[in-house]
Amino acid sequence: MNDPKDMTEKRKTEHIRISLHEDVEGKNISTGLENYRFLPDALPELSFKDVNLTADFLGKTMRTPFLISSMTGGTETAHKINQNLASAAQERGWAIGLGSMRAAVEKEELAYTFQMRKRAPDIPIIANVGAVQLNYGFGPDECNRAVDIAEADALVLHLNTLQEVFQPEGDTDFSNLLSKIEQLIREVSVPVGVKEVGMGIDKASAERLIAAGVQFIDVAGAGGTSWVQVESYRSEDAARKKAAEAFLDWGIPTADSILSVRELSKDIPLIASGGLKHGVDAAKTLALGADLAGFGRSLLQSAVEKNADALLLQMDRIEFELKAAMFGIGAANIDELKATNRLIKKS
Repeated sequence: MNDPKDMTEKRKTEHIRISLHEDVEGKNISTGLENYRFLPDALPELSFKDVNLTADFLGKTMRTPFLISSMTGGTETAHKINQNLASAAQERGWAIGLGSMRAAVEKEELAYTFQMRKRAPDIPIIANVGAVQLNYGFGPDECNRAVDIAEADALVLHLNTLQEVFQPEGDTDFSNLLSKIEQLIREVSVPVGVKEVGMGIDKASAERLIAAGVQFIDVAGAGGTSWVQVESYRSEDAARKKAAEAFLDWGIPTADSILSVRELSKDIPLIASGGLKHGVDAAKTLALGADLAGFGRSLLQSAVEKNADALLLQMDRIEFELKAAMFGIGAANIDELKATNRLIKKS
């Protein structure tokens, strides 16, 4: 019989390969960000050098409003990717989210693949556990263990219903999770948030999560990676592969999800991820109400390069694009960008 822990390592390796080499984006659905444009300010009364990207998240001041979204961990290849990501995040002043840490909690010898604090001493690090694992033996002790392994500033619980359904070895009992999340928040040593994995968070779900005490939300909307498609590449079941095609356009566009959550709460710290391609996308998410903009798979290819320069150059470009967009509408800092009336919906 296959060891479930070894299967977890195998799955993570396959996820990296598929994400790098296969077409796993949703089809006939987008982030929704293309429906918005900025109204340029021809006279910004501002020097470009004075545009300031400093942001605040969970009480920590950051040099930029960017997050490297949760991607990987649990294998030697993933360890090297995480090292590259963490080093770059430290250098550029981005926060970093780690991949699902179940493997590290269950198998101590894999913990090192998530231990990035020495490479990233000054930035927010977010540990990550699947919310569904609260129905499969995980509780406060295991979640605190994940936080300790990562020396994390926060913990995010990822919600990935359809990924688990299409995953050959998926955990699909999502019953009674809200009460367990509420209890967990009281017993974990750091702020606890939730994130989707590319399908978005709707208004009703966000309302229940906020009422339960969730301390930040990452909408992780549709328009980028579809984990249904990722899992369909792993499946050997022809019927499941065919079924995945019906879900190519499944999800809530990132822009819509941001607006839904922000309408509920003006104060909940909000991360916008899901299909962001460049700094203008990031600027739009911040103007729509997000506090941080998250980039995931779009950074992965650069992160596997032996030369870290590719990743740093990509991050520098994204920062420049954000800064240029802010200059172009006369926003001197992130607060002014978030308050702008120059983001308009296309007719």
